[in-house]
Amino acid sequence: MPDVIFGVDQSKPFREQALVGHNRWHPDIPAVATVKPGDSFRVESREWFDGTIVNSDDANDIRDCDLSMVHQLSGPFAVEGAEPGDLLVVDILDVGPVPQETGPVAGQGWGYTGLFARSNGGGFLTDWFPEAYKAIWDFSGQKATSRHVPGVEFTGIVHPGLMGTAPSASLLQTWNAREAALIATDPDRVPPLALPPEPHNAVLGSLSGDAFERAAAEACRTAPPRDNGGNQDIKNLSKGSRIFYPVFVDGANLSLGDLHFSQGDGEITFCGAIEMGGFIDLHVDVIKGGMETYGVSTNPIFMPGNVEPRYSEFLTFVGFSVDPRTGEQHYLDTTLAYQNACLNAIEYFSKFGWSKEQVYLMLGAAPVEGRMSGVVDVPNSCATLYVPTAIFDIDVRPSASGPTWVDRGQCAVST
Repeated sequence: MPDVIFGVDQSKPFREQALVGHNRWHPDIPAVATVKPGDSFRVESREWFDGTIVNSDDANDIRDCDLSMVHQLSGPFAVEGAEPGDLLVVDILDVGPVPQETGPVAGQGWGYTGLFARSNGGGFLTDWFPEAYKAIWDFSGQKATSRHVPGVEFTGIVHPGLMGTAPSASLLQTWNAREAALIATDPDRVPPLALPPEPHNAVLGSLSGDAFERAAAEACRTAPPRDNGGNQDIKNLSKGSRIFYPVFVDGANLSLGDLHFSQGDGEITFCGAIEMGGFIDLHVDVIKGGMETYGVSTNPIFMPGNVEPRYSEFLTFVGFSVDPRTGEQHYLDTTLAYQNACLNAIEYFSKFGWSKEQVYLMLGAAPVEGRMSGVVDVPNSCATLYVPTAIFDIDVRPSASGPTWVDRGQCAVST
């Protein structure tokens, strides 16, 4: 096992760890450790809500969660010799839930998926599902099952939802300016169009005093993916993956967190993966001048690992860019098309006894595949959602006999 350079005591909150990470992006956050090109090391992580989401049968914690506290990132880790303009090469050697522990914190043998209330972040389908719901998933080896979504079992693809390098001061200003301009187009929108800097609940490593106050006022939230990688939520960024990150500051200052036991393409519920704490083993290297050499300056690129579950049969749902509420035609709107593919799947599986909320949670957590199948045939973009049939305990394929309806109860709801 590689040396642990960032350990986590899962019984303690994020701020009380021996090494304190961060939950905002800012170039002034000091590195907590330094590694060399060619080094391998282990990093441990808290789950993104720092243990405040519990293993229960109600969703009050999801309803009342405070988004200003996320994400709990381990790091930053400086890499010797890395300079702006380089590419940081990161290999994921291994990743998993908290090893050999059971307990009350996500990652200790279990994880969760949530639907945020529309008034508190919402999700991809928040116009159709505006209230808070939750599912608890139990881990058995590589497989996940849930008492809140019975009749479903699948093999997860464990991965970090969030990993990235630190932004430079100028890049941070660019992020803030472009996101502020977007917010200004509809400042009262619920949920908001973007999340501006928020000093409340900011954790900035070892920064203190005036340096902390200054950074907290301008540090970017970690919710979206950006030029540095960040919260990309790519389910195939798993064991065996190699990622090439642009470097914007000396040392690169790599950070990570938001580990997922499993996730469907798109993480459609926002809290849509199976969230957990755990560990990740990494190997790092540097390609000098790689940003210009390869034209990789506004995004990372990666080679996915080869640990996907071997599902071979899928039931596929299609969506077009037509608003299902009004019938209005949209021009090549792939987001709307994917929403429709997901809504079509939810409607279909609800005929077998699962509630629509249960299906929504399942699509966010199971390794479903989403594809942009057509983006040129005006006016309809075409998106598809591939759902493995083997994850269900009944035959869900269409037949002349009709669907077999089984009462599946309900997921956890807020009271």
